[in-house]
Amino acid sequence: MEEGRCKFWLPKKNRFCSNKRLGDSLFCGNHNLRSEEQRITCPLDPSHSVLQENLESHLRRCPFLKQLQSLKQQPFYKKGINGGRDDDVNDVKVNSKDAENFTFPNKQLYESSDDTTSNMKRNAVYNMTVPEFSQLMSKIESIHGTISSEIHESYNIPEACSIWINKGMDRKVPFQEKHVLQQASILGNLADFGLLENPVGNMLCSNIAGPLHSNGSSGDKVPAVIEFGAGRGYLTQMLADCYGIKKVFLVERKAYKLKADRSLRQTESLTLERLRIDIEDLNLDAVESLRGVPYLAIGKHLCGPATDLTLRCCLPEQILEDKAIHSSGSHYLRGLAIATCCHHLCQWKHYINKRYFLDLGMSKDDFHAITWFTSWAVDADHGSDLSNVVDHGSHPLSISVKKYCSVGAQGVEEIVKNMEAVDRAVLGFMCKEIIDMGRLMWIKEQGLATKFTKYVPSNISPENHLLIAKCGDCL
Repeated sequence: MEEGRCKFWLPKKNRFCSNKRLGDSLFCGNHNLRSEEQRITCPLDPSHSVLQENLESHLRRCPFLKQLQSLKQQPFYKKGINGGRDDDVNDVKVNSKDAENFTFPNKQLYESSDDTTSNMKRNAVYNMTVPEFSQLMSKIESIHGTISSEIHESYNIPEACSIWINKGMDRKVPFQEKHVLQQASILGNLADFGLLENPVGNMLCSNIAGPLHSNGSSGDKVPAVIEFGAGRGYLTQMLADCYGIKKVFLVERKAYKLKADRSLRQTESLTLERLRIDIEDLNLDAVESLRGVPYLAIGKHLCGPATDLTLRCCLPEQILEDKAIHSSGSHYLRGLAIATCCHHLCQWKHYINKRYFLDLGMSKDDFHAITWFTSWAVDADHGSDLSNVVDHGSHPLSISVKKYCSVGAQGVEEIVKNMEAVDRAVLGFMCKEIIDMGRLMWIKEQGLATKFTKYVPSNISPENHLLIAKCGDCL
């Protein structure tokens, strides 16, 4: 090894780091053995961290700073508009106006967070008494028993998507079978629910487009499609190729390579607009090109609270209370299909239907415990027969819980560590479905027709819940 080089061993590369050492240290700046507690997440871009002592200078030169400054100039940017509120009286957070007008020297603004981390959720569960834990398990099973009849299974691959399924695409687009099958089933369920119909001349169903003409707009317009958490945009790509759409908005806060944008822009008569913004900060009313246009909202694997943010974005209270919305110049939702994901990341502050949990006798702490349990659903080996047990709900959780919560149990941590994979998975799926059912109930309360379905088997993806809804005019 060359003298003066970092002595940190890189096992994947089977060699030492080639960077120069930092001063008298044996390691470079990247591998210098400092406590991780000295590093904090960058408040401008959470994808990287920075030493706490360097925060102030980093904020002046962070690569994300220029993008953030540009974003704040956009009319559709409104900090935290879809974020929701925490009902706790002791909730301490910066309000939207203050967050937009902060000054960098105020370190304390960045060092606090009202998010409940996974470690905090786990520790809260472990601090329960065995009777409290057993009671929570019983309550989860009881609640799930009341909602299970509302959860359907519909693995639906429509004929319209055969061009993708059979790899018959002319464009050079990525093909991963498990993703293509999920995308196709989302579209198939949309079609079954009356939001799409088998393409005739690559047109969306006339029942959706109709209300646009009835409110005085002119031209052969069809609803726009907004894909939330779009990533590379291949769900929209399949929708454009198989059903035909005219106007597309891709909402995504991250930058991606190998996007579908290039091939979408080459589609005749299709217009595309990518909005690089966090869903929490997106004010759809201020998107000029969406004015007066009905739209269909879609999303595949909207992680954690992103589902709740999307629902607030599409169905804000001021829109819901405006009974004359169709006669105004604003956009309006015609339907939605959201595949949920990563429930362990959900936060009470953002959750769309807190009243649902409270009415079930569940507290904020219960909610966070339930979100922590959901990670167990995706920990299991879903390539085995376990997925069949979970999908069909044939596993008696109550019997299993009694087995673990015996008198001799030393504590909840011991109980959790001794639980078998099937018991953990069953509990995880129950909790995921309870969380999503609360979201579905909220959508239904807004006057939309709804459906909750498992759109693919667990061995294709354990994240297989799809929320579908459509407005009354499409019934």
